[in-house]
Amino acid sequence: MPSPVPARSGRLRVDDGNELYYEAVGNPAGPAVLWLHGGPGSGAGDAHGRRIDPLVQQSIAFDQRGCGRSRPLATERLDLLDRNTTAAQIEDIEALRRHLGVERWTVTGASWGATLALAYAQAHPDHVTGVALFAVTNTSTAEVEWITEAMGRVFPEEWERFAGAVDRAPGERVVDAYARATRDPSPDVRARAAEAWGRWEDVHVSLGPGWRPDPRWQDPPVRDVLATLVTHYWSHSGFGGDEILGRMDRIAHLPGVLIHGRHDVSSPLVTAWRVHRAWPGSELVVLGDGHGGSDSVRELERTIARLAVDRP
Repeated sequence: MPSPVPARSGRLRVDDGNELYYEAVGNPAGPAVLWLHGGPGSGAGDAHGRRIDPLVQQSIAFDQRGCGRSRPLATERLDLLDRNTTAAQIEDIEALRRHLGVERWTVTGASWGATLALAYAQAHPDHVTGVALFAVTNTSTAEVEWITEAMGRVFPEEWERFAGAVDRAPGERVVDAYARATRDPSPDVRARAAEAWGRWEDVHVSLGPGWRPDPRWQDPPVRDVLATLVTHYWSHSGFGGDEILGRMDRIAHLPGVLIHGRHDVSSPLVTAWRVHRAWPGSELVVLGDGHGGSDSVRELERTIARLAVDRP
């Protein structure tokens, strides 16, 4: 089924000269569904419009600051990177909500988008009707350590190549060395770091059913933006990822569905389980997927049909 043509699209100017590309698909008078993409830095794409009934609901997505069709790209303005934070992104979401005249919406997201969705809902629960996530992450220090250090126990040969591809100071974490390398004054250093980071990303998601190499890591401009933003956010534990579990009481009254793959080695099921335990009203759906996949998307579509309805 082809993606619906965007009913509304444009660029919203926010702080530091950032312009956020957004689009809204479906019935503008219907319940709103916000899609938060992963990465950080993946861009929203257009698949979000296929997850709703366009006659009943509207789906809203945007490319987060520094990536996709938003401008400037992180790689174009490295001097703005320190102001690209989760708090800034939450303000971007609120600016978009006000711009589009949405009072409340169902918030959805995957991977990093799940982290941002939880952080946003906790900051603005009065503007959220429900939360639906798959490939659930908090971007906590422990999760970053697993995916960039401890994962070497699963892929020792590949991790050794990954860890050795950038210069590290004594005792420096791998993720910090990459974050530094992707901001290096030398374009060659930045490009080599982004390429090596992309190889490692493909490795640690490769155990999921039906895995194929991600073509984004073969597209240098896209790859460089992704590597720059991922390492920036991960080196700072998602700018608050360690605090998410302790703030679940803020959204305890909201309906929530957490969809996760049993075979997700990159983001093991334990994170979704801990979020579920801290959010007694939530549902945890465990599938045979890896880090997302077609089963997760179908489950998200069913969840949106249940959650994104007119409410008093």
